[in-house]
Amino acid sequence: MRLFINIDHVATVREARKADEPDPVQAACLAELGGADGITVHLREDRRHINDRDAERLRSTIRTPLNLEIANTPQMRRIAIGLTPHQVTVVPEKREEVTTEGGLDVADSPDLEAALVVLAEAGIRTSLFIDPEPDAVRRSADLGAHAVELHTGEYANSRGAERTSQLQRLETAARLGRDLGLAVHAGHGLTYVNVIPVAAIAHCEELNIGHSVVSRALFVGMERAVREMKTLVRDASSTQRSLEP
Repeated sequence: MRLFINIDHVATVREARKADEPDPVQAACLAELGGADGITVHLREDRRHINDRDAERLRSTIRTPLNLEIANTPQMRRIAIGLTPHQVTVVPEKREEVTTEGGLDVADSPDLEAALVVLAEAGIRTSLFIDPEPDAVRRSADLGAHAVELHTGEYANSRGAERTSQLQRLETAARLGRDLGLAVHAGHGLTYVNVIPVAAIAHCEELNIGHSVVSRALFVGMERAVREMKTLVRDASSTQRSLEP
């Protein structure tokens, strides 16, 4: 189970004062020291946190893979191809939202297949951020994505029996994705409290976590915050795999 750390909110703090600190690239390097397997950033069209220079500096500085989240627009695709990160995750994007609110509507994205082809031809691995629905998983495979990232927001926001149901939904989608030949990732709203059941999903191989880790880093530092999350993810994943027949 790989752990990618999303450092968007480090840039959010910087942009609150339009200053030059805290530096998201420095945060990414510290995350790597803490055991992060990769770094994720969302380059939004409105550049509300991460900007083009951040992305360029990250690409040339970090030693782990860079996962660049973008909206499926011509401009963002051109930037991605010029940057050539390890992976591009295509996400839905609304200007008025505080954070990503749900998965892509892969059933009604007429230019998505062509976009994935263009990115793949540039040597970039592609992933689609989707809701954990069987139809969305199947459609992602049909479109030719290398991976899907299952939206865990509804799981994170649920409690009790509803959380159990949402976890089962994630497990079913992960199993289907693997059966269809997709790499399966997951992310959104995951915290130190709720991450363990998701990290234990057998067919999931990568988690993307940001806000909770950056929040913890305010008190203990980025390196320790990542190490603590990495330990939770690793232990949960190892326990699940030791139980597999």
